[in-house]
Amino acid sequence: MADIIKLLPDHVANQIAAGEVVQRPASVVKELLENAIDAGATIIKLIVKDGGKTLIQVVDNGIGMSETDARLSFERHATSKISDAQDLFNLRTKGFRGEALASIAAIAHVDMQTRKESSDVGTHIKIEGSKVMFQEVVATPSGTSISVKNLFFNIPARRNFLKSHQVELRHIMDEFHRVALVHPKIAFHLYNNGSEIFNLPVTSFRKRIVNVFGSKMDERLVPVHEETEVVQISGFVCKPEFAKKSRGEQFFFANDRFIKSPYLHHAVVNAFEGLIKPDTYPGYFLYLQVDPKSIDINIHPTKTEVKFDDEHTLYAILRSSVKHSLGQFSVAPVLDFDRDSNLDTPYAFENKTAILPKVTVDSSFNPFDNVVAKTKGDSSYQKQSAKGWENLYEGLDTLNPEKDFSSFEIESETAVQSSLYAEEDLTQETGVTFQLQRKYVVSTVKSGLLVIHQNRAHQRVLFEKFLGEITVEKGLGQQLLFPLEVHFTAQERAILEEIQDSLNNVGFQFEDLAKETVKVTAVPAMISESKIGTVLDLLIADFKEGFRNEGVSQAELLAQGLAKNLAIKSGEVLNEESQMALLHDLFACKEPTLSPKLKKTYTIISEGDVEKKLL
Repeated sequence: MADIIKLLPDHVANQIAAGEVVQRPASVVKELLENAIDAGATIIKLIVKDGGKTLIQVVDNGIGMSETDARLSFERHATSKISDAQDLFNLRTKGFRGEALASIAAIAHVDMQTRKESSDVGTHIKIEGSKVMFQEVVATPSGTSISVKNLFFNIPARRNFLKSHQVELRHIMDEFHRVALVHPKIAFHLYNNGSEIFNLPVTSFRKRIVNVFGSKMDERLVPVHEETEVVQISGFVCKPEFAKKSRGEQFFFANDRFIKSPYLHHAVVNAFEGLIKPDTYPGYFLYLQVDPKSIDINIHPTKTEVKFDDEHTLYAILRSSVKHSLGQFSVAPVLDFDRDSNLDTPYAFENKTAILPKVTVDSSFNPFDNVVAKTKGDSSYQKQSAKGWENLYEGLDTLNPEKDFSSFEIESETAVQSSLYAEEDLTQETGVTFQLQRKYVVSTVKSGLLVIHQNRAHQRVLFEKFLGEITVEKGLGQQLLFPLEVHFTAQERAILEEIQDSLNNVGFQFEDLAKETVKVTAVPAMISESKIGTVLDLLIADFKEGFRNEGVSQAELLAQGLAKNLAIKSGEVLNEESQMALLHDLFACKEPTLSPKLKKTYTIISEGDVEKKLL
């Protein structure tokens, strides 16, 4: 029988390795930036076009490479960072696997120019799909310039998998942030399609954070510092009142390397216990210095997943350090059980005698009057009473007898009634509605009891309303007398620019989107001015999370976000008119049975179900 196992060619092996190392343009950015830092660069420029799909170029002023090193750097497992297995336990560089350049060259067109400072001329190499097209001598500045063009040109399926230019640019900015934040002594520049996005000079840790996330971040930072035999912790946490729904401002750095650690993240969140609202995340920028022998980085090619020798001790130290900083800077609340300020006597009343309370009686009150008290409640879904509307139509027949509006009213009323409860043949007129546990609206129908989830139902109503305004008919916005200024980071402004057209359709209007402080000049009518900043923050957070889901369009994602943030919440009290309005609006929807997140909006409890429970 013939042998069937054979050694794969190098270019095939490189393409297989590229599947792990290079997942999207941001992966290329990460590898090239780390190589520039390991080369001792003090100025690094990142240039991208079309979200990195057309061009990714990194220019540095590092030590450069010789002609031999330049050619050898594109071979698999060729590196200058380590020489034997023992070096894996004493890593002080970003890279060490020797896979990045070989993997990138296997799936893209790579053009590299490099020169050592001691050499008069440099080397120019061009590689396409692991095949060296040419190598020649060139006059070039000292350092290295690598251009990666037409990423995934020989893997169409992977190229089609890439998202839009804006989404890929957001991922590139994420990687840029992770590298730039941990190296404040290196100047970074980021250019996208010819325009400068970031110009970060050499500065301190705090100033670098402010330069990346905006000037408003400076007032939010609380310094953290702790030195022990196990770990040295430094950096900053954000004040509790600035905790957000999204995870965009959580950064851990171990030995000058960005890492992801849910275990350590839990330690920080635990330190904020009682200070932040549920489902919000505090921002932090924490730098950990540990013995290289006590940390294992060689777990995944991305090197963001690490293992520590003593994670439990590190957890306790980190948690106590953050707690200590919050208390030291008077962020944590102080509880004093010895006295109650509400019981203190004001100075003006110190010498006054107590006055007996007087009881007044309403002599005209009659408990037998036929008056029904209305349920009071504060809800965004309240509707005003329509009593007296008939007076608006008095005299219309005498003013214009040619026009007959009665037929139109009858047809409209018939159409609404016919569509009401069509899904379940709920044609019988509903009876009295009531609210159950401030979460459900209950009504009677022909087949039994109708139980509606008020939050999900209102989400469905708002979702179809906003989706129609975005895709079919432009909604009306309410102009603000005084524009509201809202602060956003560069990444958040990029998201707003991406969805600006859709936001304009639902009623939002913006000015100065290119600046750090954005002016909001108009909002949808149902959004109060006090909620504008919160709604926009939640929308941006939803977009950051939403693009991980496949098959969701931008219009649907925006409509879902607005509906979720503006819908009535569980726990809100609805009066009877609001309950009936919600019920009618729900069954006027195209898909009343499911919420935008595909959860049931209502259920029907039949008479048979009740009888079974009582057997």
